[in-house]
Amino acid sequence: MQDFSDILGNQVLLVAIAACLLAQGLKLVTGLVMDGKISYRTLFSTGGMPSAHSALVTALATGVGQTMGWASTEFAIACLFAVIVMYDAAGVRQAVGMQAKVLNQIVDEIFQDDKEFNEERLKELLGHTPFQVIVGLSLGIGIALIADIMWNA
Repeated sequence: MQDFSDILGNQVLLVAIAACLLAQGLKLVTGLVMDGKISYRTLFSTGGMPSAHSALVTALATGVGQTMGWASTEFAIACLFAVIVMYDAAGVRQAVGMQAKVLNQIVDEIFQDDKEFNEERLKELLGHTPFQVIVGLSLGIGIALIADIMWNA
């Protein structure tokens, strides 16, 4: 039971999760601004503004740097992990989303004459634009810095 208490007391873990949850919540706001409506599906989906993946990994890396030191091996690992995740979010996953969009268009054109097609549409919003990643990155660092100030006040 002490292990569970230790996990709940891990400031770095809690801040990273909080940054991710805040980013997911902000997707409701950006959806409202962009589309004029709130879609609760965005709370549980990938892609969109801001990047929750980027917020999580940068809050994690920032927290590790704050607690273990900016020259530590742990910070280097967390930082490189963050770079890989953000590269994947803006590169590979975005390309997969674009391919899904094209494939969905092809399927729509082939089966537009009421021909039956039983496959589900491919998910198109998988990755992030570089701007969405940068906003998530900034959010993650900001949350970690604010949390550190609050914890040490």
